[in-house]
Amino acid sequence: MRYFVEFAYNGKNYCGWQYQPHSPSVQETLNKALSTLLRTPIDVVGAGRTDTGVHAKQMFAHFDFDETIDSAILIQKLNSFLPKDIVVYRFIPLHRDAHARFDATARTYQYHLHTFKDAFVNEGSWYFFNPLDLDKMNEAAQILFEYTDFKCFSKTHTDVKTFNCKITQAYWQQNGTNLIFTISADRFLRNMVRATVGTLVSVGLKKLTVEDFRKVIESRDRNLAGFSVPAHGLYLTKVNYPYL
Repeated sequence: MRYFVEFAYNGKNYCGWQYQPHSPSVQETLNKALSTLLRTPIDVVGAGRTDTGVHAKQMFAHFDFDETIDSAILIQKLNSFLPKDIVVYRFIPLHRDAHARFDATARTYQYHLHTFKDAFVNEGSWYFFNPLDLDKMNEAAQILFEYTDFKCFSKTHTDVKTFNCKITQAYWQQNGTNLIFTISADRFLRNMVRATVGTLVSVGLKKLTVEDFRKVIESRDRNLAGFSVPAHGLYLTKVNYPYL
């Protein structure tokens, strides 16, 4: 039987989701915990990859296991066994063709930054004190809907067949001195969200105009886009499936 597992993690202490030979990853940590408790080698396949230091409020992975799982008991044991920065919410039995990565129809990320010093949010939000023009940043964000090729925001030397993504949400919200950028798409390129946010911040700083932002997208040139904002402010917040 194939099981989906829904979980979340604070990415501060990990090299990202994917296994790395010399650094702790979320995938490796989850594999070891499940293998120990289920007493058989388990290899989970995630819904996608998050980079070093990036967090996930909702993440899914799948694995195969021949026996029936008592979800309530396993969740309790697993959450006691896992480190405090990873939490499991549920197990979902599905058909053997279900795939955590390929069946996902949309993913949503949020980027958090705060514009006034806050002693309690620094590990999960980027402190950026320069004044930002939020209206211009939202105006530029709407341009994202007009395009599908986002090579300009992709990490260079990335082994992908296409740079096309269909963006369905992109907007900034302000709550006092806290700013949150929300973006949803069918898929994301490596470093895409952090580079997009960095370029929108350049618009907010008036280093780029809204029309400049359009030209960056059309250029397909990463060198013309803005900087990549720090990883610790980025969260994967939702993964959509047609059957969940």
